Amino acid sequence: MNYHPKSEFIATMIERGFLADCTDYQGLDEALISGVQTAYIGYDATAQSLHVGHLMNIMVLRWLQKTGHKPITLMGGGTTKVGDPSFRSDERPLLGPEQIDANIAGMKQVFAKYLSYDDSETGALMLNNAEWLDNLNYLEFLRDIGRHFSVNRMLSFESVKSRLDREQSLSFLEFNYMILQAYDFLELNRRYDCVLQMGGSDQWGNIVNGVDLTRRVLDHEIYGLTTPLLTTSDGRKMGKSQGGAVWLNGDMLSSYEFWQFWRNTTDADVGRFLKIFTELPVDECDRLAALQGSEINEAKIRLANEVTTLLHGAEAAEKAEATAREVFEKGGVGGDLPTLTLSADELGDGMSIVQIIVKSGLAKSGKEAKRLIAENGAKLDDAPLTDAGLMIDAGALSSPIKLSAGKKRHALVQLG
Repeated sequence: MNYHPKSEFIATMIERGFLADCTDYQGLDEALISGVQTAYIGYDATAQSLHVGHLMNIMVLRWLQKTGHKPITLMGGGTTKVGDPSFRSDERPLLGPEQIDANIAGMKQVFAKYLSYDDSETGALMLNNAEWLDNLNYLEFLRDIGRHFSVNRMLSFESVKSRLDREQSLSFLEFNYMILQAYDFLELNRRYDCVLQMGGSDQWGNIVNGVDLTRRVLDHEIYGLTTPLLTTSDGRKMGKSQGGAVWLNGDMLSSYEFWQFWRNTTDADVGRFLKIFTELPVDECDRLAALQGSEINEAKIRLANEVTTLLHGAEAAEKAEATAREVFEKGGVGGDLPTLTLSADELGDGMSIVQIIVKSGLAKSGKEAKRLIAENGAKLDDAPLTDAGLMIDAGALSSPIKLSAGKKRHALVQLG
C-alpha cells in the first residue's frame, strides 16, 4: 500500500499485519489525528465464550484504545435472534433470550481483560443492540430504513452470492441481517458519535451497507475497516484445534491448554502471530521469528507466555511454562495438567484404560482411543501403552498416573 499513515492507530494496523481493507484510508487517518474517535466491533452471542478466532479483533480494539481512541464492544442481543448468514452454508440455530443473555455474560468476562471500561474520554463502552432493535416498529422501519436498500445490490455481496450460487436456501429472516447490522452503525453514530466499524473481511459487505445507510440518513462521514481472515500456514482456520474450539474463558479451557495451543504454533506462523497477538515491539517479533532450529522453540514459548499473560495473567503463564518444562523436559508430572479425578465408586473393581482415555478428554470415543493405542500413540507414565484391554484399579491409582496422546497432549488421572 502506497499510503503513508499519519495516525498511530493506522500505522500500527499496517505494521503489525491487521489491515485487509478500508473504505477510505485517508479520510479515516485524518479523522484519527483530529481528536479522539469512537469505533466498534460487533459480537453475536452464539456461544458462552469467545474463542481464539475472535482474538485478532479484540487486539484491534485494544490497540485502538492504546493509541488514544474509544472502543465499543457491541453485543448482538438483538441480531443473534436473526443469525448472520455470511459465508455459511446453513441457517444458524435460533437461540432464546435466556440463552443469549447467558452467552453475553460469559463473553463479557474476556473483554474486561483487554480493554479498560471506565469513564475517561477513551474508556470502552459495552453496549447491546437489543436496546434499539427489540422495540422497532416493523412498518416504520421498512419505510424509514428499508427503502435505502437495493435488493439487487444485497444479492451481489459475496457472502450472500456464495450461498445462492450453491443453490442453498437463504431465508428472508437471514436476508434481513445485513439491514439490521447497517442500522446498528447508524444508531451508534447517532447516539455515540461512532465513526468507524471494524470486523473480519467476511463482514465487508455488512460494513459497507452501514456506511452507505448512515451517509444517506444522517449525511455523516463514517468509515469501515476490515482485518484479514486468519489461517495457519497449512491453510487451517485460526482458532480450531484437534480438540475443537480454543475458548478464551478459563472455565471452558484451562490456562495450561491455552498456553499449550500457542506453544504448538508451527514455525512458519511464529513471527506473524507475535505481531498480531502480543504487544512486543515489531523488531523483537522479527528477531524471534528469524530464530532457527531448536531456538525457534524459545520464540514459541515467548509467544505462549505473552498471549497467556494478556488473557489469564502473568502467574498463569509462568505456571503453564513450568508445567510444560516439567512434563516435556524432565518427563515428570506437572501439577497444572488437565486432571481427571475418579471416585472409588466410579472405579469399582476397575475401569478399562480405553474408558479412562475417553473420560480424560484425550480421545472422543472408545474407537478413537483403541486406534490411538493400536498406532502406538498412547503412553502411560511416559511408557508406550500397547494393551487396549488393560484394567486400572484402585491399586494402580495409589498415586496419580499420567496419560499421553502423541507428544503434546497429556492428562493426569487420580483417585478422589
